[in-house]
Amino acid sequence: MKSLFSIKRLKVVVFLLSLGPLAYLVWGVFHDGLGPNPIEKIRNETGDWILIFLMLTLSITPLRKITRLQSLIRFRRMLGLFAFFYASLHFITYIWLEQFFDFPAMVKDVGKRPFITAGFTAFVLLIPLAVTSTAGWIRRLGGRRWQRLHQLIYISAAAGVMHYLWLVKSDVRKPLRYGAVLVVLLSYRAVIWIWEDVRKKKAQAKARKQPVMAPSLKTLHHPRKGNGQLAAE
Repeated sequence: MKSLFSIKRLKVVVFLLSLGPLAYLVWGVFHDGLGPNPIEKIRNETGDWILIFLMLTLSITPLRKITRLQSLIRFRRMLGLFAFFYASLHFITYIWLEQFFDFPAMVKDVGKRPFITAGFTAFVLLIPLAVTSTAGWIRRLGGRRWQRLHQLIYISAAAGVMHYLWLVKSDVRKPLRYGAVLVVLLSYRAVIWIWEDVRKKKAQAKARKQPVMAPSLKTLHHPRKGNGQLAAE
């Protein structure tokens, strides 16, 4: 009970810290603290925090396996939803403050500029993940189908990194750092998946080699006491 209470308090702390970037932007809007191009500042800040929260979300599983702290899983949904939250702010900045709801121009942008296409793809893929992040949706979809659906986060994160990489004109160090982190996180998953698959196949092969013991005559002719069923059944 004490451990559960500590986790709940820690989740409150993580929640408040996750609102920090938003608080900074709101403060900047009202105190003229976003520089000469506030729209670009908002777009860049929200874009960075999308990738940060996506990487944090993807870090939970490796950290949980390495440290064996199973309670880390309780923070994954929150971090993922904050990634979607900042992605929504990023998208709203684009359609409202940059494009002024000019939807024909936005559609043309998506088809014309690769970095817009990648960014739009990353955002759209996060929508079903945010919608189905509740325990109720896990029950409706079933654990396996839910897990398959939520593997879209890998594609979304990769599309987000490509969006950033294609967006910048000269200094690509920052998007490459995000890309390197993503490669490490996905490589870890690939290694674990291959290792578990090999171990499973070895166990199956070993089970097939086990000799099947035939029932003895004594077992066949003497029913169990009480339930009337043969022991061989």
